[in-house]
Amino acid sequence: MLELNLKIEELISSGAKDFEIAKVLKLSIKEYLNSLDDIFNDAGGKDFFVKHTKKIDAFIKILYKYLLRKHFGDFLPMSNSIPITLIALGSYGREQLCVYSDIDIMVLYKDIQGFNIKPIIEELMIIAWDSGLKLGSRVHELDEIEEAVKTDITIKTSILESRFIYGSKVLWYGFQNKLTNIRAYNKKEFIVEKLEEHKQRLLKYKLNMQPNIKDGYGGMRESNMLFWMATIIHGVKTTKDLVGIYFTEVEYKAYRSSLEYIFRIRNALHLIAKKKLDMVNFDVLPELSTKLGFQDTPRHVKERQCMSRLLYALHTVHNFTSIMIKKLIRPYIYKTENIGYLRQNRYKKNIYICDAKVYTSFSRKPQKLFDVLKELNDLPIDVRRFDNAYIYNIRKTILPNTLNTKTKQQIKLLLEKQNSAPLFKLLYNTNLFKEVIPSVKKILNQPQFDGYHRHPVDIHTLKALKHVQNIKDEFIAYTYKHLSSENKSLLNTLVLFHDIGKGRGKDHHIVGENIFRKFAKSIGMSDTNITIGARIVRYHNMMTKVATSEDIYSQKVILNFTGLLQTKETLDLLICLTYADINSVEKGIYKSSTASLLKELYLQSVNAFENKELVKDSTRRVQKENTIKKSKNFTSLSRLMQKKILRIDSNQLFLMYKAEDIISLALKAKDVTTIEYEIENTSVLTIKILRVSPLNLGYLLGKLSFLDISSMNIFKLYDEKKYFEIKFTDNIDNTDISFVDEIIKNSFDMTKVFKYKKPLIQDKEILIDCEHKEDVAQMKIQTKDKKGLFGYIAQVLDEYNVEIQSAKIFTKKDKVNDLLLIEKNGNFCINKDDILEKLITKE
Repeated sequence: MLELNLKIEELISSGAKDFEIAKVLKLSIKEYLNSLDDIFNDAGGKDFFVKHTKKIDAFIKILYKYLLRKHFGDFLPMSNSIPITLIALGSYGREQLCVYSDIDIMVLYKDIQGFNIKPIIEELMIIAWDSGLKLGSRVHELDEIEEAVKTDITIKTSILESRFIYGSKVLWYGFQNKLTNIRAYNKKEFIVEKLEEHKQRLLKYKLNMQPNIKDGYGGMRESNMLFWMATIIHGVKTTKDLVGIYFTEVEYKAYRSSLEYIFRIRNALHLIAKKKLDMVNFDVLPELSTKLGFQDTPRHVKERQCMSRLLYALHTVHNFTSIMIKKLIRPYIYKTENIGYLRQNRYKKNIYICDAKVYTSFSRKPQKLFDVLKELNDLPIDVRRFDNAYIYNIRKTILPNTLNTKTKQQIKLLLEKQNSAPLFKLLYNTNLFKEVIPSVKKILNQPQFDGYHRHPVDIHTLKALKHVQNIKDEFIAYTYKHLSSENKSLLNTLVLFHDIGKGRGKDHHIVGENIFRKFAKSIGMSDTNITIGARIVRYHNMMTKVATSEDIYSQKVILNFTGLLQTKETLDLLICLTYADINSVEKGIYKSSTASLLKELYLQSVNAFENKELVKDSTRRVQKENTIKKSKNFTSLSRLMQKKILRIDSNQLFLMYKAEDIISLALKAKDVTTIEYEIENTSVLTIKILRVSPLNLGYLLGKLSFLDISSMNIFKLYDEKKYFEIKFTDNIDNTDISFVDEIIKNSFDMTKVFKYKKPLIQDKEILIDCEHKEDVAQMKIQTKDKKGLFGYIAQVLDEYNVEIQSAKIFTKKDKVNDLLLIEKNGNFCINKDDILEKLITKE
C-alpha cells in the first residue's frame, strides 16, 4: 500500500484529475484481487475474511484521504475534526467480507456550516465506483439515525454490525451512544420480525445435496441470527462473549470450528466462480474439493469427503444456533397466560405436552440413555415435535460404554412404534441416532451424487420413515393398514436399513443385507423376519426397476420378479417400502403414473403368487373376455358389436384395461369415421386419439418434444380403427391447450415432416427381443436423455410401417429407459438390422 500512497501523492502534486486517481486505484485493486488465490492458500476462513476486509478498508481510506487533500489543500485539518465518519455495515462490518460480497458502508456526518461536507461525500461514491469498488452506501446525519432505524428493520440489522473504518472518532462515539438507544428500541418487535424472516428463509433454502451456505440450513445467516439476538438483548460485541453464560467453551468451539469450514467454503466458491456464488453445486464441487486440499482415497473420492464435512458443519451450526437463539429470546416470547395451559398439560415431572409438542426446562438434569429411550417409548402416540429445550436436554444424554440387554430391548420397542419417525428425527438431531443404531455411522452425512437423490443418505432415510408412517396413496395405504403389527414393526426397521450399505465401496444392496442380518439378530428378531427383511433390503429397489423399465404384462417378467420375493407377505412390505423410498427422493417425484405402474405390478404379482397360470397372456385375455360377457353394458349391444369387441386385435388392451373401460372405448370408436381426439389437462397432460385416418406420429411427438412423455399406448381396435393414449409427466398452462390442439390437428397431415437432430445412441444401448411374446416384440433403449429422442425413434419406425403397441418412458439421473412393445406384423423383426443402422450412431 505504501507504493500506492506514493504514486497518488505524485499525481496530487502534478495536479492530476479524479479519473487519473481512479485509474491508478483500479489497477491496484485489480492486482490485489488477482493475488487472492495465493492469500487463500495461506489463510483460513475467518483469517481470509479479516485480511480481505482490512485491505478494502485501506483502499477506502486512501480514496477518502485523497478527497480531503483535494478539498482542503494545504489547510487540511485532523481527520477527527472533520465531521465525517466512514462505517462498515453488514458482512463488511462483522469482518466476513467475501471476495464478491457487497461492500456496505455508511457515511455518517454532521452538517456543520463551516464545512462543505456533501460534495466530499458525493465524490467519494463516484470515484469509488470508478475505481472498481462497488460500494453499497447509506448516508445519514448523526441526529437522524435513530429515526431512520425506526422505519426499517433492514437498516437496524445492518447498523447492529457496524464497525469504524476511518474519520471522526468524536462522531463515532456519538454514534455508539445512539446505537445503545437503537438496540433498546422495540426489542420484542425486532426479535419477532427477525424470527419470522429467519423461518421463511429456512423454508426457502432447505438442506439438500446442493446446499446454500449463506442463506440455507446451517449457513452463515443462522450464525448472523444468533449474533443479532445476542447483541440486541445483551449488547455483546461477539457471540463468544456469551461463553459460560448460555453455552460452554466446548459447545462454542465445536460450533466455531464448523463455522470456520463454512467460511472457507464460501471464500473458495467466490474465487472459483469469479463472482458471487453461495450454492455448492455439482459443477463446482470437483474444483472446490481440490482447492480445499482434499484428495481421493481408496474408499472415498475427494468430492465425497468435502461434501460430507460440509453437511456435518451445517448440522452443527444449525443445531447450536437454533437452541441458543431459543435460550436467548425466551423472555421476549414468553406469555404469562400460557402458564395455566402448560400446567393442565403436565405429562410427568418436568415434561409437558401441548399440541403434540414436548416441552421441558433448559435446566433439566441429563439422563442415561436407557432412561431417555424409555421416556420416548412411553410418550403418547400423537407426539410429533419437540421444543428446543427438550432437544438440548437429550443432547446431554449420559452414554454407556456398551449397549446392554435392557437398552437393546428399549431400542427394539422404539422400532416397533408406529409413530417412530419424529422420535428417530429427535435422536438424529441430538447425535444419538448412531448410538442407538451403530450401523448408521457410515451413512451419516453421506452425500449422494447420482443426480437423482436430493438429500444425503441419512436425511433420505429419515424422510422415508416419515413417509411410510404417513402414506397418502390410497391403494398402498390400504395395503399398509392390513399388515400385521409385527410386519409394520419390521417395515420400520427395513426403511431405516434399506440404504444402510451405501458409502462402503461395494454393492450397497448386498452389504445392506448383511448389516441388517447382524443388527436384527442383536435385538432378538425372529429368524423368519430376519430372512424376509434381508431379502427386502437386498432387492429394495427392484419393484421400481421392474415397474418403470420392464413389460409388467409379460409372464416371464412377473415370474422372475415374484421368484425373487417368494411370498405375498414380502410383496406387501416391499410396495410400502418402495412408496416411502420414492417419496423421500424429492417432493413431487412420486407421480400418478408411478403409482399406477406400482399398483399394476403388485396386482400382476399377486395373481402369480395365487396361480402361475393366471399370468399367461392367453389366460388373462380369456378371463377379461369372460368378465366383459357378463357385463350388462355388453349384453345390451347388438351381436355384431359384441363380436367386434371380442375380436379386437390388441392383446395388450385386454391386459391393461378394465372390462368396462374396454367396452366404453369400443363404443366410442363405433361412431368415429375419420378422427376424434381429447385433451385432458389435470395432474398430467393426456392426449387421447381415436382415428381411422393415418396419424403422423413422428411429427406429433416432434412438435411436442418440449414436453416429457411418461407413457404411450397404441391399440388396434376393429374396422381399421386405432386408439392412441399419450401421457406426459406434467400438465401445461391452460393457455397452452390451444397450441397443443393445433399441433394435433396438423399431425393428421402425412406430408408434414419434423426435422429431428439425430440423437447419439450407442449399439449397446438398444436391445431387441423378437421372441418376447407370440404377437409382440420388445425394444429397450437405455441411453442419455435427450429432447425428442422418443419422437425420433417413432419416426424411424414409421418409415418401415412398424406398429408400436405401447411405450413406457422412464427418466432417472439424466438417463432414459424406454420400453417399446412392437406388433409383429412382419415389418419389424425382418428389418431390425436396417432400423438399428438408422438409430445407432457409430463412433
